Amino acid sequence: MITVTETAAKKMADLRLEEGKPEWGLRVRVVGGGCSGMSYELGWEDEAGADDTVVESQGIKVYVDQSSAPYLAGTEIDFVENEMLGAGFAVKNPNVKS
Repeated sequence: MITVTETAAKKMADLRLEEGKPEWGLRVRVVGGGCSGMSYELGWEDEAGADDTVVESQGIKVYVDQSSAPYLAGTEIDFVENEMLGAGFAVKNPNVKS
């Protein structure tokens, strides 16, 4: 369903250690609203919810709720650094048409 690149997994592991929360998993949601349509929401969670799908990729647990799961099939989460734009997590979703 969702994969995490090696680069993103390393950055996530570093962030969890900085916060003293090595057990955290990554919550990925698709949320609607506004002119731009749907967007992604990333955050940390202590544990999965009752109806979550849990995927482990590169040692990172990823939690996805039932309503977001169909939109996230085949998605890759990467960490990119760009001299002009800075650094951050990038969501590459093959299901996005525009």
